[in-house]
Order: sequence, then C-alpha cells, then structure tokens
Amino acid sequence: MSQKKSRDKKKKVLTEYDLLKMEIAKELGLWEQIEKEGWESLSNAACGRLGGIMGKRMREKRLQK
Repeated sequence: MSQKKSRDKKKKVLTEYDLLKMEIAKELGLWEQIEKEGWESLSNAACGRLGGIMGKRMREKRLQK
C-alpha cells in the first residue's frame, strides 16, 4: 500500500523583484494562468513581454533615485 507523502513546500520570502513580476503578470492578465499551471506554463512571448516591462520599470526606478 503506497501512502502519499505530504510535501510541505517551504514558503519563499518574496523579494521586491518577485513582487514586481507578480504585479506585472496581474496587469497583463496572466496571473490566473500562473496560479493554476505555474510560471513554466507561460509562452516565450508572454515571458518576453513580462521581462521587457520589468526591465523598463527597473530602469525607470533607478533613474528616479
């Protein structure tokens, strides 16, 4: 008889980078897909779009400092 082992995932401490990525994913309407299927379910185009926006916002933030 095989018993399913309960695997507790360690909760990762979210960084500012992670929060920005999640915020942009929500703005692009990708968050529901990510919650259901995970980050690996995103297409290359969606990843590129998300990464491009992240880069732009990070550059803008650096210029403001």
